[in-house]
Amino acid sequence: MNWVDRVRILGSLVLLAMLSACTGGGGSEIKEWMETTKKNVKPRVQPISEPKKFIPFGYVKRPDIDPFNPGKLLNVLARQAESAKTGPVIDENRQKEVLEGYPLDALKMVGTLERKGETVALILAERNIFQIKVGNHVGQNNGKITKITETEISINEIVQDAVGDNVEREAKLELQESKK
Repeated sequence: MNWVDRVRILGSLVLLAMLSACTGGGGSEIKEWMETTKKNVKPRVQPISEPKKFIPFGYVKRPDIDPFNPGKLLNVLARQAESAKTGPVIDENRQKEVLEGYPLDALKMVGTLERKGETVALILAERNIFQIKVGNHVGQNNGKITKITETEISINEIVQDAVGDNVEREAKLELQESKK
């Protein structure tokens, strides 16, 4: 007998008990029926299966291999870092120029000049005008001026890609039109 049948029987018993209370005590037959029904209903409970046995894994330390040795790990990481460095190299010993303290989007090209046969660009940064030529550095990504024309400045930047390797990318500063 499943639980639905048990609920139906229990509901019937409750209903009969309520009806017998209304009849005024003539419910001896009902009481007999209820007692026999209680004796005949036997609940069946399925036994719970045995839990799986947990077998712990024991770590046995071997003298030749120690995966938790920080010295070995640091050596391996240092070798990987040295072998992985590719692309252009940044000269860390070079003295930084003034315009390398500004991001490229904070710099504006406002004009050019000819001095001794060489084109010089005029850059506006925080209300100051700077003169730069090919070979100067600008921006915060190791940008080096490669070409200056009357309308734009070509810059070669060295940035790190997603892997951490240095890669070159081209950037430009274009002449800003004056607002009248």
